[in-house]
Amino acid sequence: MDIEKVRLYCLSKENAEETIPFGDDAPVYKVHGKMFLLLNLNRPFSINVKCDPEKALELREQYPSVTPGYHMNKKHWNTVQLESNIAPKLICEWIDDSYNLVVGKKKQ
Repeated sequence: MDIEKVRLYCLSKENAEETIPFGDDAPVYKVHGKMFLLLNLNRPFSINVKCDPEKALELREQYPSVTPGYHMNKKHWNTVQLESNIAPKLICEWIDDSYNLVVGKKKQ
């Protein structure tokens, strides 16, 4: 999936904002001040998404391009290589899941 499509998809989410706390090459997408995605603009392009711990393990087993979250809590975050054969529709679903996990925590 193209990095600009990831960026636009994240910004299309309600109350989403783009921040650059870690530098220009790693924009962070937040909702209500909480991160739901980190985009790595250095090759290989990747994203870090929040994930249910059980689903995170399943995805890592099923897709070689999905690994424990780089520089993140490995239980709750996955890193997804964008230059892989993973369908953009799946990547969007994982972004949705990450966003919804963060929004759900805000409502509690």
